[in-house]
Amino acid sequence: MSIDVTSEATHAALLALAAQTRELMDAVLATGADDDELAAVTEELRALTARLDAARRPPVEFGEPRWLLGNAAVGAANPFAPPVEVEYPPGGGVRAEQVFRPLHEGPPGLVHGGVSAMVLDHLLGTAVGVAGRVGLTASLTMSYRAPVPLGVLVVATAEYTRSEGRKSWAEGRIALPDGTVLVEATGLFITPGWLPQEA
Repeated sequence: MSIDVTSEATHAALLALAAQTRELMDAVLATGADDDELAAVTEELRALTARLDAARRPPVEFGEPRWLLGNAAVGAANPFAPPVEVEYPPGGGVRAEQVFRPLHEGPPGLVHGGVSAMVLDHLLGTAVGVAGRVGLTASLTMSYRAPVPLGVLVVATAEYTRSEGRKSWAEGRIALPDGTVLVEATGLFITPGWLPQEA
């Protein structure tokens, strides 16, 4: 039986399932269970996976109501996603407060640099969209100033800077709440020919 994720109740149930799965994934990384317990839990998960897989939905297409649910950065239904909750300050640009989980670890106790890049890539693209442009990432330049810690509140921000024809640029950063910059990024976004140059 397929589900309609546009239904408010089903949407809420899917997000609750994703949130519980995030906790499961963190628990997998941290568990000290013995071999028998690991095998037993694996069998239970295999059965649960089969139940969910029996109601697999068709792939999402761009623009569908649920198309962002599975996004790797902001997808509330994607257990890997932090997920980033984007805010839109009155002065422009975008902002997100984030506490990264063990699932996003690179070096011990620190966020993987690729996860930082993913988050900033998404925020840069969103800032371009907020400015009335539509674009896909063409290049992303990262500068890692200091490690991003796990389990600590950080603030990610991004703002659109300029456009030339179908090209748009944005800049962003991840910082500690006191303003100490940890990661900086600049992105170039191109409006594909099949999309309008302005939203």
